[in-house]
Amino acid sequence: MNINLIGLAAAFATFFGVWLGHVSVRKIERETVNLWIPALSALTLGTGFEIASFLISSLPLSAMCGILGVTLLWDSLEFYRQQKRIKYGHAPANLKNPRHAKILAEYPNATTFDWLDRNPRGSAYSPAELDSMKESAK
Repeated sequence: MNINLIGLAAAFATFFGVWLGHVSVRKIERETVNLWIPALSALTLGTGFEIASFLISSLPLSAMCGILGVTLLWDSLEFYRQQKRIKYGHAPANLKNPRHAKILAEYPNATTFDWLDRNPRGSAYSPAELDSMKESAK
């Protein structure tokens, strides 16, 4: 009996890639002044993983490389999408980052308030409650 490891390898690569991509995009975008450097790095790594997925003969490793490659290619776009989220106030800006300081000065909805850093209560917050949470954080 042969054990098929492709599904397990694909599941692991997907979970690990999405988790690491989500965390790293938020962290790297927050700290980096020039976004093109990490975006180009993710694009290069993603392309490398995709090429490796074509060249590796092991199906589980090929699947893992393909999934991680596509995830990195998507992350290269997410750096710029995260910057848009900051402009709209959906993600917190970093006052120590000159790029974010410029965003805070130019976009009135931009904020340093982290919407994820609050206690969930099981029902929607009213706009007035959201505004008061945002003001109390200043």
